[in-house]
Amino acid sequence: MAAVSQSDHPESTRRVFINETAYPVEHAWLHRGLVIFKFAGVDSISDAERLVGTDVSIPIEERPAASDGEFYQTDLIGCEVVDAAGQRIGTVQNWHEYGGTPLLGVLTANGKELLVPFAKSICTSIDLALRKIVVELPEGLTELQ
Repeated sequence: MAAVSQSDHPESTRRVFINETAYPVEHAWLHRGLVIFKFAGVDSISDAERLVGTDVSIPIEERPAASDGEFYQTDLIGCEVVDAAGQRIGTVQNWHEYGGTPLLGVLTANGKELLVPFAKSICTSIDLALRKIVVELPEGLTELQ
């Protein structure tokens, strides 16, 4: 099974989750920018073919630190979204990707989802310790919900 590597040291990975089921990793290595895993109990090509196209994730405590200015999507879920004046807009509930700029799905006080482009010009400050994202919304965006 291959995956795009987010780490320079995949050999330190001891277990992964595939569609929320834990798989012990016997061996992992990089090959042409992909991580190749050998899972315990997956000993044939036909065993491995069952896993093609599935979601693979690592335990959150084992993931590498994000680079400066980069964030894991899961870290943004639950963050409060406020405007530059500190006025509460809502809470990040979802992450959407439709081929363009990713969108934060922000649940507003009226119970509707506001789609906020995840761009530096709009999400001007992100403080994960405070669980807060400051945004400068384009004029008229809130009326689209």
